Order: sequence, then C-alpha cells, then structure tokens
Amino acid sequence: MPPIPPITQFLMLACTAIYCLQVFTPFIDRWFALFPLGSGFFLPWQVLSYGLLHGSVLHLFFNMLGLWMFGSELEMLWGRKRYMAFLAIGAIFGGLLFLIATALPGAGMSRLVGASGGLYALLVAAAMYFPDRTVMPLFPPIPMKMKVFVIVFGVIALLMSWTGDLGSLAHIGGMLGGWLTIRYWRGLPPFGKPRR
Repeated sequence: MPPIPPITQFLMLACTAIYCLQVFTPFIDRWFALFPLGSGFFLPWQVLSYGLLHGSVLHLFFNMLGLWMFGSELEMLWGRKRYMAFLAIGAIFGGLLFLIATALPGAGMSRLVGASGGLYALLVAAAMYFPDRTVMPLFPPIPMKMKVFVIVFGVIALLMSWTGDLGSLAHIGGMLGGWLTIRYWRGLPPFGKPRR
C-alpha cells in the first residue's frame, strides 16, 4: 500500500468527519446530497458536494480504501492541483449522469451520496497509466491486471444500473469523465491528434 499524500489524506479525514456529522445531524443530506432536478430539493452545488457524503460505514470504508489504494500514487504522479481537478471532474460526470437518468420518465426520486464518481475516475486513470499492474481485489480475491479489474467493475456498475440502482450511474459517469480527461490531457481523439 502506498503512503497517503496530503490531498488523499485530507479527503479521507474530511469524508469520515462529514459522515459522523451525518449520523448526528441527518438534515445535512437535505443540503448536500444530490437530488433529482424535479425533486424540489436540487441545489447546484450538490453536483459536487454529494461526493463527500456516504450512506453507511461500509460505504465510507470501501470508498476511502479505494481512494487510498488508487488515488495516492496518482496524486504523487500528477501533483495536488491536477489530482483535485481530476477527482472533481469524476464526481461531476457521475452526478450529471445521475441527474440525466433521474430526469427520465419513471426513474424515481432517489438521492445520491458517495465518492464513487471520483473513485471510479481514479480506477480508469490507474488502468490507463498502469494497465498491466496486478491487483488483488477484496471481492473477488482473484489477482487480475488493472485493465481487467476496471472492465469487471465497469460491467458490474452497468448491470446494477440496469436493475434500477441509479446510484451505479455515478460509477459509470465517473469512469467516462476520467477516461475523457486522460484523453484530453494526452491530446488524443476526440480532443486532437496524438502528441509525439
């Protein structure tokens, strides 16, 4: 496991503190969780703030573990500013996909919380930078290459969204945002020709 650099450490502590606040002051969700556009509870900052809230201790634990495992090295590679921008892009893409899906007829009125949009963006970035690195996920405990790991988790998120779990769309949106951002940074289509 890598050491925990400053921004990753701050986010892990901040998400934990905010979760404790949620437990004792549940109304915080009303202002900072992401609600559908037609719910009457939507506020513009929720597209980003939902990523700091979590629905349970396990939800918080696995997201923070993933942030440490995949974010630490990328923060050290990119630097603080680029790393924070990348996480924000992943969260925003995840939130926007959730808003689009919940605006469709019959979609329901659930709310979205969790750092998964940013985390799944990090997974895609790790697969693009270190595709052949072997990782051992907790579930299933089978060693696999990073590129395979990300495809497996992407397919799981897609299947879960088809079964009505609209929160899984944040995972897919985060992956898309992460992929597009790396492509943009590398000058690859659809943003331009590859740099030599």
